[in-house]
Amino acid sequence: MKKVKITVMRRANYPDLIAQYENPLPHPCDMEEGQTFIANGWERPAGFCGSAWDSLSPFVLTLACGGQDIYNGWMKNKKSAMISCNDGFRPVSFLLEALEEDAD
Repeated sequence: MKKVKITVMRRANYPDLIAQYENPLPHPCDMEEGQTFIANGWERPAGFCGSAWDSLSPFVLTLACGGQDIYNGWMKNKKSAMISCNDGFRPVSFLLEALEEDAD
């Protein structure tokens, strides 16, 4: 099984939706642009947001198992995917890239 590099590419924030619909949260998102994680197959990397992992994990598993060309030609690199977490108030976009070496 391959390791998968996860890079935080972009964070969005919708203050109008937050003000209208969300209860105040003390610490809603700790992800920072440029931050990277290495997923060892199906394992969630230490310190990685559990909610974001729920959105990304099927794609990480596909890439870790050698799958490629997710969504038929969508990505220039067939061994990658651009996936966002499911937070409708402050979505984060992640670049997933299968690494060449296999996980230990």
